[in-house]
Amino acid sequence: MATRGFTGRRPPETTRERLPPGQHLTDDFPVLQIGPNPPVDLATWRFTLREGARPIRSWTWDEFGALPRTRWGGDIHCVTKWSKFDTAWEGVSFDDLMAAAGIAAPTDFLLAEGYDDYTTNVPVADLVGGKGMVATHYDGRPIPPDHGGPARLLVPHLYFWKSAKWVKGLRFTQKDEAGFWELRGYHMYGDPWREQRFDGD
Repeated sequence: MATRGFTGRRPPETTRERLPPGQHLTDDFPVLQIGPNPPVDLATWRFTLREGARPIRSWTWDEFGALPRTRWGGDIHCVTKWSKFDTAWEGVSFDDLMAAAGIAAPTDFLLAEGYDDYTTNVPVADLVGGKGMVATHYDGRPIPPDHGGPARLLVPHLYFWKSAKWVKGLRFTQKDEAGFWELRGYHMYGDPWREQRFDGD
């Protein structure tokens, strides 16, 4: 929900430098999603890489937990205009996923897929080089279900709808295919610094 005419005390200059256009800072962590939390059983949880319909590699929860771990700290920005500073995440980087699968990314695009059937598109270039991870911990603790646990995609330099909750896999696609919100008018890329909220922005 966008609030028109948001006003308030002008933030300090150091804060303004970290806030993309149209955003306001929050100390909370708002919960936004398209429906109820899906049931996810760690005993049957699997994370799968696919190229189209073809499975490439899959991990159980225990196998996924044994992969190399990466930590990332920084700011996140929601398309509904809130930003949260200094968040702390831990998980498996996209680079380490590719190494564990023994492959290079087979295409330039992918769709992140969630246990709630949510999808969102992300260019591979926005995940490699430490830019994206599958996160399992937030602020030193397992990610709670309301925030996408047990695992969610984290692509913090894009609007947060790109960081799919309850993620179960990544499906490589031959072209840049629209996901759930992109099919409903959201921007195909979603750069907060360019205010790419909706198609045409």
